[in-house]
Amino acid sequence: MSRRRSASLCLALVAVTSSLQGCKYFRHQEEKQKKAQAAAVAKAQKKPKPEPLGPPIDIANDYAYRIFQRTASTGMIAVVVRGDETWMAGYGHVSPANHDTPQADTLFRLCSISKILATDLLSKLVAMKKVSLDDPLQKYAPQNVTVPTMTARGPADRPVELVDLATHTAGMPREIAYPPQGAAHFTFPDYDYRWQWLPQYRMRSQPGTAAHYSNIGFDLLGDAVASASGMSYLQFFQQQTAQPLGLKDTTLTPTPDECARLMGGMHEPIECTDTQAAAGSGGMYSTANDMAKVLRYFLNLPGVPIHANELATQTVIDPANLHSIQGLGHAGLPDGLGLGWIEINKDYGPSRIVQKTGGGAGFQTYIALNPARHTGIFFARTEGRRPAGNMFREANDMLLAMVGLPPVPEDTNDPERELSAEELRAANAKLRGIRHGKAPAKTAKSAKPTHAAAAAKPAAKPAKSTTAKRTTASTRTAKPKPHTVHHKQR
Repeated sequence: MSRRRSASLCLALVAVTSSLQGCKYFRHQEEKQKKAQAAAVAKAQKKPKPEPLGPPIDIANDYAYRIFQRTASTGMIAVVVRGDETWMAGYGHVSPANHDTPQADTLFRLCSISKILATDLLSKLVAMKKVSLDDPLQKYAPQNVTVPTMTARGPADRPVELVDLATHTAGMPREIAYPPQGAAHFTFPDYDYRWQWLPQYRMRSQPGTAAHYSNIGFDLLGDAVASASGMSYLQFFQQQTAQPLGLKDTTLTPTPDECARLMGGMHEPIECTDTQAAAGSGGMYSTANDMAKVLRYFLNLPGVPIHANELATQTVIDPANLHSIQGLGHAGLPDGLGLGWIEINKDYGPSRIVQKTGGGAGFQTYIALNPARHTGIFFARTEGRRPAGNMFREANDMLLAMVGLPPVPEDTNDPERELSAEELRAANAKLRGIRHGKAPAKTAKSAKPTHAAAAAKPAAKPAKSTTAKRTTASTRTAKPKPHTVHHKQR
């Protein structure tokens, strides 16, 4: 073999060897890159553990039980929905004659919380383009009925619109007459009575200029909702809200079985009647099971069959643009008026609350949402033997505590602030002392202008609980060792 041929063969062998080594190198690099890509994909797919929204949800028992004690209630139901967690509890007795503890299916009256169900239906009609918020009420009035156009001081600048009724700014009175003797709660005035009354009424203010709490305004709104829907109010509610959400006991016409489960207080008769006459203002009945679903619905949480229209809980009127506000501040100074809802704590960022109070027929009810932390609470209680302060503001402190936020300072100069249970007792003691010629004892002013001081020491230690897929529900009594039942939220 010539020297030149040997050299060529040697060079060829070196080239092949180098090529093989190069291929091996590139295959190694390719495998390394694939492993890196797979690791990056796995890391991206791995969901970080969500931060807790607040303390363990069972701590709600400490706050709710204290509210039950301080309001001297015969019976009380409390519900908390926080993200994918649900907690509920019953305290006291179903009624003075029934000493069973209220359960998740115990029936109660929603009272004025019925109003936010009415405005929710209104928002649905707006979404369907069947109505507009600025539609005049006259458009939905019965034939040959004229909606008033005069105020107490002269002609109105514009007609009464649906949005005026939904925000208590229509210039309507709270009530229009005393009910006939023996009339059941939430059955007066009926449809015919109120529409016969309306044409002769002169509005107390120009529409849209002042907010004065009005039940009759919401009854008229309910009638307009029914007229626009083309069916009865109850049928439209069942079609649009109750059936899609799976509400089993939220109704205006309770069955005998539901009536057998109705709560009752100490001073009002336990009436279980058809309340379609007050559908828009306060006639609805419900249960804790159903109100947990309603809370999830208004919070627009995942897994809810339908979601509330954003218009339903939006603020539509700035109180600064109104001449006056009366009867809307029981749970706090209004920072905004929505469709039935009242906004408070607006200047406190994540502590903002959207709420609605209710009361009547021996019941007091409350619903409050903290949209920033996807949390809501509901309370229904019945009156006890003695008067007690309202639960609304203490419930606000409870709601904020459930999402790890401090209570908002209370404005003691708030003209609509209702007295707490302690303040009522002190006022009564002072009055008794004056009547008997005794000098009233001096009382030190509280150092904390909030209801948080009441929660400084837990009143009842919550029972230990287990969690099924971060969804819990419990029914407790007011006893030191309550029985707890847990089930997956449906």
